[in-house]
Amino acid sequence: MAERIIIENRTKKASWAVSLEMILTVIESGRISNNDKQYCYATTFNTHEGKFIVSTDLNKKSDRFVISDYK
Repeated sequence: MAERIIIENRTKKASWAVSLEMILTVIESGRISNNDKQYCYATTFNTHEGKFIVSTDLNKKSDRFVISDYK
């Protein structure tokens, strides 16, 4: 399991509070991708601040969550 979480907010309008809520939702869903080793590859969200996508990468010692504007 990863030891750290890396967060990249690449959006133009998602606040950190909304970004963290989206990441928490992905984490609560569990490791369901890559043979149950990785959080969901990509999850879309429709929030009061707009539409976003949270994608994940699994590194040797970290999980990376990238928040982007949904196009």
